[in-house]
Amino acid sequence: MADGHVRWYILFRNYEQGLALHDLLDRHDIKNRIAPAPRAIQGKLSCGMSLLIEPEQLDAVRACIEENGAEYYDIVPLEGQIKSHRDKYC
Repeated sequence: MADGHVRWYILFRNYEQGLALHDLLDRHDIKNRIAPAPRAIQGKLSCGMSLLIEPEQLDAVRACIEENGAEYYDIVPLEGQIKSHRDKYC
């Protein structure tokens, strides 16, 4: 059951890319959270980690990635991936 809220996920080929971007975004005071890769894309990438960002942070995230040459696979919007009774993230 979808909750109607679109969330943005940054996907990676490996967890080193994910941790490096997480640290970079933190240093630039850009809100982000480490989360499991969304079920909708599991199996397409071997990395089971993603970064969850809010829509209002999207432009800042993209600018930070470009300015610093950070590695990532894709940034995707997905609706209703978090189940409040099951999923808890940092």
